[in-house]
Amino acid sequence: MLKEIIIAIESYFKAHQFIRQHNLWKWIIIPGILYMILFIAGMYFFLSSSNSAVNYLSNLIGIDTWLQEQKNPFLNFLFVMGNIMVRLLLIFFYFSFFKFAFLIIGSPLFAYLSEKTESILEGRDFPFSLPQLMKDIIRGIRLALRNLLWQTVYTISILILSFIPVLGWVSPMLSLFTECYYYGFSMMDYSCERRKMSPQESVRFISDHKGLAIGNGLMFYLMHAVPILGWILAPTYAVVAATLSLRQLENK
Repeated sequence: MLKEIIIAIESYFKAHQFIRQHNLWKWIIIPGILYMILFIAGMYFFLSSSNSAVNYLSNLIGIDTWLQEQKNPFLNFLFVMGNIMVRLLLIFFYFSFFKFAFLIIGSPLFAYLSEKTESILEGRDFPFSLPQLMKDIIRGIRLALRNLLWQTVYTISILILSFIPVLGWVSPMLSLFTECYYYGFSMMDYSCERRKMSPQESVRFISDHKGLAIGNGLMFYLMHAVPILGWILAPTYAVVAATLSLRQLENK
């Protein structure tokens, strides 16, 4: 799996060269700006509302008062760490819904960009078909909803784990890798569909190559560490990189 993660990471650098070489910027910048605007607005709303929610629950349960009565530095430390873990998980949980909503909205563009990438690699055009495009959109929405359901189940389980002192400190890492896998899954499925895989076959194939999905999603999240530019480029770079990584896997 580690080898596949490395392939997926390298594919992002290859995607940058590929986009420059074939002048695909118009398919990168416009949806990227839309994604950036939605991302900034969504994160502002979430951070303000999540702080209020966590503080309200803390006051409702009476944790702060109880900790003041105990006057135990170690307990204070444990609950401060727990509070941080819960907030991080809530950010990941929100990002899951935001991500899948954008995947559904942007599925026609992502499907086209993946197809455009592969047509350049093969040196041939895929004939445009409106019925096929609608089929791709419906498939993308169904898989996005399916992944959202499973990821919600895993995230809730990880959220429960986060309340366990010390052991719960690994929960953000588990949540991050879950996020990476399901985002990379969506990016890879566009290529799987062109290979005439059914949704069930696509699920099995990507499950057998988890490293490609995790590596793709990991780079997608790391690009968010670069304000503005990273937010603009991340979603569409992920599509091109997923297409290139799957092609490299087949060639090997």
